[in-house]
Amino acid sequence: MTSNSRKRSNLSESVLRQLSSYAAAASAAGVSVLALVRPADAKVVYTPAHIEIGDQTVLLDLNHDGQTDFSFRNFVTCTSACKGWTFILSVYPVGVSNEIWGGTSHFDVKFASALPAGVQIGSNGKLYTGPDRMAWFQYGSRNDGRGPWNNVKHRYLGLEFVAKDGYHYGWARLNISHTSAGGEATGTITGYAYETIANKPIVTGKTRGSDAITIGSSSLGALAAGAAKLQSVGK
Repeated sequence: MTSNSRKRSNLSESVLRQLSSYAAAASAAGVSVLALVRPADAKVVYTPAHIEIGDQTVLLDLNHDGQTDFSFRNFVTCTSACKGWTFILSVYPVGVSNEIWGGTSHFDVKFASALPAGVQIGSNGKLYTGPDRMAWFQYGSRNDGRGPWNNVKHRYLGLEFVAKDGYHYGWARLNISHTSAGGEATGTITGYAYETIANKPIVTGKTRGSDAITIGSSSLGALAAGAAKLQSVGK
């Protein structure tokens, strides 16, 4: 499935536009552009986020190229004789070659793994095509939650997606919860990242270092705001 060759991936045009605007803003604000990480040096691209998962499908574009790579969805089923309701939160690869780190078995059902920080996601991992369940909450004759994503914080989905130059690895960090009184699972994607070099592994939770860059962060946004203010004063 995965080639052994490694190729450097170009950052998507939208990411490059953001970085260029940040650099211009920094320059206008009197901040050295050298203080920013250069796009050519970036290998791990991290995006802070606050994306809520409720009763609507949530789409995730890991590398900001305008193409959905994965989606998240809640759905409900009626249990036997409708004595209760089962709410299932699942993640779906978009595209036949995208994959999810999983295989965790609970009650003979496979789930996407809820990984801690520090796990290497690569070709030798437990990646397979989905869709894949994350959490399963049942209400009615009994109230319980199942699966590795049952009420967790700061856990990671290991992801693999296909770009023009080959396979890339990434992760999404989520918090998942549900109410014991009944109701669907609710979740929040709090950040996601991908490796720009094809076939190179990525470590869950890695957002800092000389080989990492953050886009959409408050610090870079502040530079843009500062530049806009200076430009306004200069008029």
